[in-house]
Amino acid sequence: MSTNRFGVRTLAVLAVAGLAVLGTPTIASAHVSAQPAEFTQGGRATFAFRVPNERDNAGTTKIEVTLPQDTPLTSVRTKPMPGWKAEVVKGKLDKPVTVAGKEITEAFTSITWTAEGATKIGVNEYQEFFVALGTLPEGKDTLLLPTKQTYENGEVVDWSQAPGADGKEPEHPAPALKLAPKKAGDDGHGGHGTTPAANTGGDTHEASAAGSDKTARYLGGAGLAVGALGLGFGVGAILRSRRKA
Repeated sequence: MSTNRFGVRTLAVLAVAGLAVLGTPTIASAHVSAQPAEFTQGGRATFAFRVPNERDNAGTTKIEVTLPQDTPLTSVRTKPMPGWKAEVVKGKLDKPVTVAGKEITEAFTSITWTAEGATKIGVNEYQEFFVALGTLPEGKDTLLLPTKQTYENGEVVDWSQAPGADGKEPEHPAPALKLAPKKAGDDGHGGHGTTPAANTGGDTHEASAAGSDKTARYLGGAGLAVGALGLGFGVGAILRSRRKA
């Protein structure tokens, strides 16, 4: 009888652990990234720079994104965030560039978020900084957005490396948007990564940028399997114990 009780308790613990995995929030990736990261060439993109704090002795107080000048963006908007001041800088280009049939002589060069007061991204925390960008370049499948992360102790981490020729991820990869070719009849507004709600808001596009996380899906699936097995075995053990009794 004691053996059956022990088995039931063990399986119950496994079931609870499996369900707990399903309820665990998605863990931020180990580097600064764009979420979601897939959009359409020639369109607009609404996403978030997901910034995890990687230090156990200092918080993040500043994020600076460098915008491309060879394929300049004609529209840059930031979503207000309490405790953070956003600054978008615009300047003249070294030479005019044609974007969507128009000659562009000046473009946005950077976006900077600076923490105010005691605000910071603390230890074991991450934050998402939302932006809406346009017009995305055409004929280019990847848009790199180099980002500098500054900690309160003065340390600066430069996330600016492009993927290697072998496709391997570098030590400090730059956040990047994957740009798919525009399909016939597609105006490119919103791209692949935005939600239907974002497409109804004109240029604002304030959509949730909680991109899919494959790791979280795998963990969730594993947790569901363990939970289901645990519950099934647990119920079976209880029924067998009652029958014997």
